[in-house]
Amino acid sequence: MKIIISFLASAFLAAMTFAQEESASPAESSTPVTEEKASATVEETPAAKPAEAAGPALEKKAEAATSAKPAATAAAAKKEATNATAAAAPSGKKMSVRDMEEKWEASFATHDLSAVQGFIAADFVGVSWQSKFIDRSGVLAEFKKDKDTYKSAKNEKLNVKNFGPNVTVVTGRSREKGTTKDGKPFDRTFLFTDTWMLRGGQWQCVASHVTKIKG
Repeated sequence: MKIIISFLASAFLAAMTFAQEESASPAESSTPVTEEKASATVEETPAAKPAEAAGPALEKKAEAATSAKPAATAAAAKKEATNATAAAAPSGKKMSVRDMEEKWEASFATHDLSAVQGFIAADFVGVSWQSKFIDRSGVLAEFKKDKDTYKSAKNEKLNVKNFGPNVTVVTGRSREKGTTKDGKPFDRTFLFTDTWMLRGGQWQCVASHVTKIKG
């Protein structure tokens, strides 16, 4: 009987040992799987390199865009400055002194005060045809109160002489025909001397002397 019990005990111990070995073997076999997954993870890491390589390209693109902005801003500022200068350019800049003299005389017939205002310098000094000293405000005041009706007002003779690049003297004779505000006809002839100076790109009359010789 003891022999049978001993045999059964040995068989039970052998069975338990075999079961433990079977249960231990899957745990051991799971280890390589984990290692393989870890290995796969390590191998996939270089896939981030294209993003890293794109970094310098993106930085260069950003630098190019940043450097382009000041150039565009400078071009826009230059364009605005050019436009501002053109807008501020005096109306007389593109006209010769001779043309300005012709327009000045013609403005009497049309009573165009704006033409005269642009030609006379702020520090203008002169002698009127009435033999009076006169400044810019005096010339404009006489122009405003002129109520005569003109059939013609033009220069008959002009002598234009330059004294350097910025000074021009004009001597001439002008003739005006029409009727006064009282309806009386007139035919007047004047001799004049005008001195012009180029200031800031604009010719301005700075001095004048007018003498009426007829009418």
